[in-house]
Amino acid sequence: MSQLETRNQKPETRNVRTLWLAGVLHAFTHIYQVALLPLYLPIQADFQLAGVSQATLLVTVMMIAYFAPSYPMGVLADRISRKRLLGFGLLVNALGFAGLAFALNYATALACMVVAGVGGSAFHPAATAMVARMFPIGTGKALGLLGIGASAGFFLGPIYTGWRAEVSGWRAPVLELGALGVVGAILFLRLADDEPAAVPAGAAHKHGDKMFPTPALWLFFLAACVAFSLRDFTGNSMGSLGSLFLQKAHGFSLRDTGLALSVIFIASVVSNPLFGGLSDGGRMRWTCLVLALAAVLVAIFPHVPHGWLVPVFGVYGFFFVASYPMVEAALMQSVPDAVRGRVFGLFITVGGLMGNLSHWLVGKYVQRLGDAANSAPGYFTLYATLAALIVVSLIGLPCLHAIRKHEHLDTDAALPPSAVP
Repeated sequence: MSQLETRNQKPETRNVRTLWLAGVLHAFTHIYQVALLPLYLPIQADFQLAGVSQATLLVTVMMIAYFAPSYPMGVLADRISRKRLLGFGLLVNALGFAGLAFALNYATALACMVVAGVGGSAFHPAATAMVARMFPIGTGKALGLLGIGASAGFFLGPIYTGWRAEVSGWRAPVLELGALGVVGAILFLRLADDEPAAVPAGAAHKHGDKMFPTPALWLFFLAACVAFSLRDFTGNSMGSLGSLFLQKAHGFSLRDTGLALSVIFIASVVSNPLFGGLSDGGRMRWTCLVLALAAVLVAIFPHVPHGWLVPVFGVYGFFFVASYPMVEAALMQSVPDAVRGRVFGLFITVGGLMGNLSHWLVGKYVQRLGDAANSAPGYFTLYATLAALIVVSLIGLPCLHAIRKHEHLDTDAALPPSAVP
């Protein structure tokens, strides 16, 4: 499509196209985060690691590198082209992940994970702020549609690597997914719209360049960050812990483990836009509903019979993953556009660093279980604790509401509509 044709399109059409292209980037971002989940045991054997916790540490290191630069990336997202930040971020992310396939030792593997994580850190601050600006009405639905990309990535990552690893070893799928990400980054830079959406009247930050003008608002914001990090801790644990639980306590193969983990995310292709759209009419009550139901499913998961494990995973994912676009919409509509990149960057820095310690910690927990790790009762206490963390995370919702009330932001009523497909 030529630049002239792009300029002649209606802004709504350009926004919708860019939204879907950003969804493709979203898919790659999360493919890399979950692709190693079924591969812990073969990675441990390949690098001759002393324990499985060193294999799970690879994901924790990648996610620390992913979340640690999120605030600087948010600053960039508020000041430079978000399209270019997204495209080049995925390029670095993909190259780092592909490099893991060539790692000759554990130290090199850790370095590749750092590079991949830093590249991936550009996505959420830039994409979330961009979508919130493009779709001031129906923000929850728009972010839910963007979340379809995450659902696809979460689904495809473990199912593909689990299947390919059984056929060709764990390195082949890692290289292939990295190469596809490079192609995806180039296509996004070529096809996505680079015209910034106009900042709506009245959306300028009345406090200038400050993120939050008072200590009380900072306190509410940091409390929300910590609260939702507990949700993230459980969500990440359900991947890494679930992988080890299925293989050790239920004898799942690599292929079957990858399929089971993928099922967590496939139903969220429906639930993300569904609940995201419903939440535009009541953010707090819909978010409380899906997280409460998710907590119940986490608590009962290790108790269900072998044949019901995969269906319960799917129902859990249907509700749990849908909480992300709703919480992100609540956060974006709590602050003006001028600071959204930084606010979201700091939000996921705090929440992400705390939440993603889970990969390493659950690996240590399972390692310490010893022979008890080979039966379901050894996991009862940990899954109950993870369910409780989801319930506690709901404290973050009134914190975000307090920020929005103080800022007097009522975007749904004050701004003109923008087309959401």
